[in-house]
Formats: sequence, C-alpha cells, structure tokens
Amino acid sequence: MQAGKLRHRISLQQPDKSQSPTTGSVTDTWQSIGDVWAEVAASSAREFSAAMAVQSEITTRITIRYRADITSKHRILYRGKIYNIEGVLPDPVSGLDYLTLPCSEGVSDG
Repeated sequence: MQAGKLRHRISLQQPDKSQSPTTGSVTDTWQSIGDVWAEVAASSAREFSAAMAVQSEITTRITIRYRADITSKHRILYRGKIYNIEGVLPDPVSGLDYLTLPCSEGVSDG
C-alpha cells in the first residue's frame, strides 16, 4: 500500500464501561485509543450470514496500517460519522503491512 493513499484521519475507539459515583449504575461508553491515517472508500457490497440469520450492509472499506489490537469490537469515527467494524482482514502478501476493515455505518451499542 502506498503511504499517499492513507490521507484520511480517523479515530479508533474501543468499548468501555463507566460507573456513576452517585447511583452506581454502569454505562457502556466508548474510549478513544488514537487517531490514525487511513484510506476510506465507499462500497456497496452486502454481507449475509445465513448461519446467524443476520444481514449487515457493508457501506465503507477502511484501510489502515497494521495494528495487532484492532478487532470487530472496535469502531471508527470519521467526519462525524460512526463506522462499526464488521471484520478485520490482513493484507494478502505479508499479513503485517495493513488491515482492511469492512465497515457498516451507524451507532453500535458496544
């Protein structure tokens, strides 16, 4: 992957829980783990999972430099929109240069 293609700045977030000191209730939140350079490309592919009877629409493909800590439990913020990571695909040559993240747009519960 050419470095010039990674021209979009995105924020990676991970799920977190916080507890109210007043009520003691636990709330699901998102914690930023950093901003990285990425290539953000719209797509129109649909992904179906027959075994789970779940249908999710992949709206965007985001490519970042390789990171071992990214999973489908994370999400991405880009230009004020939330992108849920549907999968983490390593590059086909070395598996350690970059990651392709098929994403769906929308709010994730964490």
